[in-house]
Amino acid sequence: MRRLLVSIVFSLFVFISTQGYAEQPAQPLPQNEGIVISTLDTTGYTYMELGNGSKRFWIAAPTTQVKKGDHIRFVESMSMHNFTSKTLNKTFDRIIFVTSTQVKLAQ
Repeated sequence: MRRLLVSIVFSLFVFISTQGYAEQPAQPLPQNEGIVISTLDTTGYTYMELGNGSKRFWIAAPTTQVKKGDHIRFVESMSMHNFTSKTLNKTFDRIIFVTSTQVKLAQ
């Protein structure tokens, strides 16, 4: 009975520790990369909330087809604080405007 309990607890630990792995890598990514957490589309732009290690941040890119969990590499052009998007009626504490993005393929 004790072995069964230990086996169940271990299996549960392994299951819980691997959940979310695909969404957020254990090691921080390079500064110009992140995992898509959420997106907002407007005419001409795709706003992406990215995660990189323990950091979460927003980028605005030319219209891009991405989905939650995609690994994105981007080229930064400028960063702004307290930027208000009139189209989205949303103020971003900080947003990075990017010239291009690339979805990285899993290796």
